[in-house]
Amino acid sequence: MPAFLSARPPRDPAEEKKIRQLAGARHAPADWILRARIITASWAGQRTIQIATELECHPKTVRRWLHRFNTDGLDGLADRPIPGRPRRLSQTERSQIIALARSIPPGRPERTPGGALVAADTDGCAQWTLDTLAETARVQGIAVGRSQVRRILRAERVRWRRTRSWATSTDPQFAPKERRSSSSTPSRPTTRRSSAPTSSAR
Repeated sequence: MPAFLSARPPRDPAEEKKIRQLAGARHAPADWILRARIITASWAGQRTIQIATELECHPKTVRRWLHRFNTDGLDGLADRPIPGRPRRLSQTERSQIIALARSIPPGRPERTPGGALVAADTDGCAQWTLDTLAETARVQGIAVGRSQVRRILRAERVRWRRTRSWATSTDPQFAPKERRSSSSTPSRPTTRRSSAPTSSAR
């Protein structure tokens, strides 16, 4: 029977605050949230099997992150780098990328109370793409590539595209045109000949 394993007490109030905030976060990466919840559940007195059942993970997963936390603290909850692969982003950097993808692009026009469409940055992108997200993240000091951004957003199920167009009129007099029955170009109408008899030439 495995020995009873629990998370060590927090070293200081700052460490405890960070872990509890991470456990209750909504926009942080899901794997970090899970690991922080394992620690807080252990602090609450729950055993490994109870934590695994509540968080729907394997007991080995619970034991691994309890060991990592007891050894390395908050830093131990991060994924260890794999040799030959690009540097893994920190939890803070991943959270910044997620928040960026959920934000309004600087070039997207927003409707003012007066009804006009105004963009915060006329030179900025009007819609997020993987390229513009990666570029904006690099400007903010996050060394990340397009493929990394894509993996992070897919893992967190974050949509970075907006399917609804912002150019929708709020004018009550506005009415969309009816859809044509055919996409082909209509033929030019022909002029009917008059059925009235023509006058004879003199």
